[in-house]
Amino acid sequence: MKKEKIIMGIDPGTTIMGFGIIRVVGSQMTFIQMNELILKKYDDPFTKLKLIYDRTISLIETYHPDEIAIEAPFYGKNVQSMLKLGRAQGVAMAAGLSRQIPITEYFPKKIKMSITGNGNASKEQVAKMLQQLLKLKSLPKNLDSTDGLAAAVCHFYNQGRISEGKSYTGWAAFVKQNGDRIDQ
Repeated sequence: MKKEKIIMGIDPGTTIMGFGIIRVVGSQMTFIQMNELILKKYDDPFTKLKLIYDRTISLIETYHPDEIAIEAPFYGKNVQSMLKLGRAQGVAMAAGLSRQIPITEYFPKKIKMSITGNGNASKEQVAKMLQQLLKLKSLPKNLDSTDGLAAAVCHFYNQGRISEGKSYTGWAAFVKQNGDRIDQ
């Protein structure tokens, strides 16, 4: 009997957090869910972080993912945006780690390359490819949810391979790999 695995992908953000969930049986993946958490209406950054944590925990309790794939923040021109994204990612990771779910972090170019074959693909190209791969009837208005779904599919494609990202299996593994950053 083939083992079933649930993979949850997260595109962290403080305006919109996208997520997608797939089921993997053997070498076949099927779509379960994708959606987004809209955070634009909240001004307080701490409220946003709490909502990200609570929603991630809710998704974990509903879908029981075996693994989580999360998009790594990338450095743009705005350092403040990078810090906000890092906090959002950290809170989502903390939710998964609190439930002992292994987490793998992927750079945006790695995700795009895994889905489309082009690390510089647009969000629209990634979404269209996911629509074909997973036989989705329609695409959402905002593409943050397809970005979350893309992280999950990227993880499926990269299982068993050495990743450009980092993987954590729990708090102990996170601290071991990042102890030098925590002490600062």
